[in-house]
Amino acid sequence: MRCPECDVEVFEDAGFCHRCGTSLAPENSPEGSAPKAGNPSPRERFEGGGRGDGGVEEEELWSGTYCGKAMIGAWVLSGFITVALLVVAFLFWSSWYFGIIALALIPCLWLYQYLLMVFRKMDVRYRLTTHRFFHESGILRRKQDLIEVIDIDDITCDQSLLERFVGVGSIHISSSDKTHPELTIHGIEDCRRVSEIMERARHDERRRRGLHIEHI
Repeated sequence: MRCPECDVEVFEDAGFCHRCGTSLAPENSPEGSAPKAGNPSPRERFEGGGRGDGGVEEEELWSGTYCGKAMIGAWVLSGFITVALLVVAFLFWSSWYFGIIALALIPCLWLYQYLLMVFRKMDVRYRLTTHRFFHESGILRRKQDLIEVIDIDDITCDQSLLERFVGVGSIHISSSDKTHPELTIHGIEDCRRVSEIMERARHDERRRRGLHIEHI
């Protein structure tokens, strides 16, 4: 069932839209009657109470950051390059400078991959609660943004062949949030389980919000 006012999908048994507060009950039913004088309308209570109201305490469901295993492709490629450099060093050892350069490139390559992994782990942090999804970025200057769980419209999990092998992946979030309508978070360990937690939180929050508005 969809709301006739904002066209968002709502639960069949909801009395009011969880997004805009529009009454979904028939006009001749008690739920469809106008609010009593002196009491705020469901929409006013919904907007004025703020996200996360309704007497439900906000709880953390998941937190995480970039997982180094997401660089499995880079590690495998670095391994092949290392073997190739060793072969070059062996074949051109008579020209000692080619051999030394080839051998010197190996630790530089692995040091670069390690520093890149550390940077990615320190650069981002994610936290999911029953009401909101927080995503932070930056090292010297930290920036935090959030998406209301109820505003999330779709959640997809994407994994390459190597990522499936080590159990990591990316999660793409589509929402009605004006700042981040499309957000992709990379390097999430056990991303299928995390996406299921997000989907369940979204479902529970929409149902809770719809039932809360219905009983105002």
